[in-house]
Amino acid sequence: MAVASKKPAATLVAVAALVAVAGFLAGPAAATGKTGQVTVFWGRNKAEGTLREACDTGTYTIVVISFLSVFGHGHGKPPTLDLSGHPIAGIGDDIKHCQSKNIMVFLSIGGFGDQYSLPSAKAATDLADYLWYAYFPAPTPRPAGVHRPFGDAYVDGLDFFIERGPPEYYDVLAARLWSYNKQFRARTPVQLSATPRCAFPDRRVQRVLATGLVTRVNVRFYGDAHCAAYWQQEWDKWTAAFPDSTIYFGLPASDQTVGYVHPKNLYYGVVPVVQKAANYGGIMIWDRYADKQTNYSSYAIQWA
Repeated sequence: MAVASKKPAATLVAVAALVAVAGFLAGPAAATGKTGQVTVFWGRNKAEGTLREACDTGTYTIVVISFLSVFGHGHGKPPTLDLSGHPIAGIGDDIKHCQSKNIMVFLSIGGFGDQYSLPSAKAATDLADYLWYAYFPAPTPRPAGVHRPFGDAYVDGLDFFIERGPPEYYDVLAARLWSYNKQFRARTPVQLSATPRCAFPDRRVQRVLATGLVTRVNVRFYGDAHCAAYWQQEWDKWTAAFPDSTIYFGLPASDQTVGYVHPKNLYYGVVPVVQKAANYGGIMIWDRYADKQTNYSSYAIQWA
């Protein structure tokens, strides 16, 4: 399921090529910020294969299940996953399989639909509590009406992919969910990430980022002609604004999406620039379906 207009990002490719000529011909080998981290979004096309298959490629270090796209708010409809036809049965075992390979699995809320919002602080708190008991290692007994779609498997974190609706109360949700970490001494079962648009700032996630609780930020440098032309300036804004978070450079795996960067230009033009940031985290790829067609991650994992 493509999310951006279907035309190549010639501007970004051209800019990347110019950067290469301008002095980065030494390539990423000379950079000091290599992390080897590649994040991918899974769940937007049934033809992408299973979660287990994604983790078995050996090219991802974080897989984000997308999306929990209906929040419910007690109107007779519980929070609902939209996984594009993937059967829920078996995903729990796949999550455990991924984690056994030291691949973290996050759950992303929001997406491109219009059936979610947080109308009040109570709605945010209620959703946080539901997520804790339904998807994280919450103790039993669970509140009435809470079902665990993935059985006894649990995700490692929650991602905020907010494309619709007002920005209010996502900070309340984040703080409430993060507070459950206090129950654990040796580990942090709830980690938080956000996946904003690249034009800084993204008002829909601005409040949740302001909490200081988001440890990973996947900035989407695609689907936006402005960012195709001025990606370095936007990257500098994001890395400067959140020095305590790791910032991932988000790219499409499909060459039909605005913002696509040819692997050669990724190597010579983009990677040497982004890895200069002290809080560079790695590369984020949209999405598993496109990557299965192009094998883009096989390049990214070598240079991230």
